[in-house]
Amino acid sequence: MTELSRAAPVSFNPATRTFTAIAATSTPVKRCDYHGDFNEVLAVSGNNIRLDRLASGRAPLLDGHAGGSVRNQIGIIRSARVDNGELLVDVELSDREDVAPIAADLAAGIIRNVSVGYRVHAAEESTEAGVRTITATDWEPFEVSLVPVGADPAAHVRSIEEPSLSTTTPATTDLVEADRARAATINELAQRAGLTDLGVEHIVAGTPVADFRILLLDAIVERDADGEIPPRRSAYHDSYDDPAFRIRAAGEAVYARLTPGHEPSEQARPFLGRTLLDLARDSLRIAGIRDLGFNPPTTIERALGTSDFPLILGDALGRTLRAAYAAAPSGLKLVGRKTTARDFRDKHRLQLSEAPRLEKVNEHGEFKHGGLVEAGETYKVVTYGKILSVSRQALVNDDLGAFADLARRMGQAAAATEAELLVDLLLANSGAGPTLHDSVNLFHATHKNLAAGAGNLGAPSVTTLSVGRTAMRKQVGLSGELIDVSPRWIVVPPELETTAEQVLATIAATKSDDINPFSGRLSLAVEPRLTSATAWYLTADPASVDGLEYAHLEGQEGVQIETRAGFDVDGVQIRARIDFGAGFVDHRGWWKNPGA
Repeated sequence: MTELSRAAPVSFNPATRTFTAIAATSTPVKRCDYHGDFNEVLAVSGNNIRLDRLASGRAPLLDGHAGGSVRNQIGIIRSARVDNGELLVDVELSDREDVAPIAADLAAGIIRNVSVGYRVHAAEESTEAGVRTITATDWEPFEVSLVPVGADPAAHVRSIEEPSLSTTTPATTDLVEADRARAATINELAQRAGLTDLGVEHIVAGTPVADFRILLLDAIVERDADGEIPPRRSAYHDSYDDPAFRIRAAGEAVYARLTPGHEPSEQARPFLGRTLLDLARDSLRIAGIRDLGFNPPTTIERALGTSDFPLILGDALGRTLRAAYAAAPSGLKLVGRKTTARDFRDKHRLQLSEAPRLEKVNEHGEFKHGGLVEAGETYKVVTYGKILSVSRQALVNDDLGAFADLARRMGQAAAATEAELLVDLLLANSGAGPTLHDSVNLFHATHKNLAAGAGNLGAPSVTTLSVGRTAMRKQVGLSGELIDVSPRWIVVPPELETTAEQVLATIAATKSDDINPFSGRLSLAVEPRLTSATAWYLTADPASVDGLEYAHLEGQEGVQIETRAGFDVDGVQIRARIDFGAGFVDHRGWWKNPGA
């Protein structure tokens, strides 16, 4: 009878490209989390499923849960309903040309397996005979997929005459349940052996489990003899048995509690809602330390001595810290060139002049030799850092507000440190800038990048901007040749921000004298740390003309943190560090107006 049921024509209608599928049932599916294996059960009833998305007529049918591109959507869910323990969906397949082979396999009954993508909002956990079961009591399906092997062996494209569970006889129900168990067992054995395709083949063929075990053993022996032993991978491609994976997932879950707008990944979801005390107990269990009824302070103290718990805290703090660091940019970083340094030694920047002018070749075909003039500026990366602490009391109290505040302040402090270093460099030598390799300050009459004369000074205006642009256009290279330098940014203190915005604003000109030649050509960078209320700067595009350059140590971009259990403090210590350096590698890309 089972074989006859499998041979029944599927419900796919080629004329309308529609079919009905069982998207989910309450069949237990084996999963794995940080506690180990468990059975996941989706409670399939009208009170447990949020059907708004599927019932809206807009939910997608995907190819193998691939949701990264609209090309992976091969159809649409027109309606959904629950029928006595089964989530049924009515599907319309796309008529795209690339979907035609899928339609043909559906019509032939080759493609049968279905899987649902969902999000769990609430669940209940129970243990019976040593087996954990987590039942999703409030869950929301948001897509349905056609798959080679589904997690739920009972989810499939329905046959034309396949009855609902509500109309099956007890005998038929027993056969259906037996076949579901057979498919689930074969699927599990095949996945554990890394021979998923073989499992699919024999699930469809109706092979009994006992026969499949023999076939599977033969296949393993044959494969091993050929030396083709694939690496074993879990269904998640990563495992909570991997400490690094578990730490990242738990750290992200804590970060999600710190940051309400963060959408946690699927790996982090098992840890959502767990307090710091819960995570501390997990770390003790994983470290092999028995929970002897420790009170919360003792649990936290013991957990700080494990390798996992401080690293979980560090991961969560690091995410918050880096977000705050990225949200506090420097005005001067906008106009500098970003690079990296391999080590802490002086970073040499060679500047090559424009190639010498080509000369006429004589009648004998003789080419004359030219040369390139080299000039070098150096700077190096230096380490800056500080150690802060989170008290044991804050950990026991699950005080995530203290965590978030500390991390944000550290991130902002790291960003401020870099910004102040750039400003200090620009304002060195009483605002004249650093001394370059030619023993002349960055801004100097010799470099022709410093405004002088009463008529050329003052706040940004069409007149003063024109003076700066002309000076930059007349810059020459190391060999005395003209080079293409044009202003791209205007850098101002906050006191001149409004003035600069007015100058750069587009003017609805009524006569030619009103046209602003700089509108749309310059971008504004405001640096609140500039000490002069009147001085401002023009800079070229750092991608085309050398000027300000800053670097992080290679592989250590931005702020880095390390955590450890405190020895001289009662809690956990966090060390924040940046490896950062900056320097001016040429004067030609910058021009300064000291102001009135």
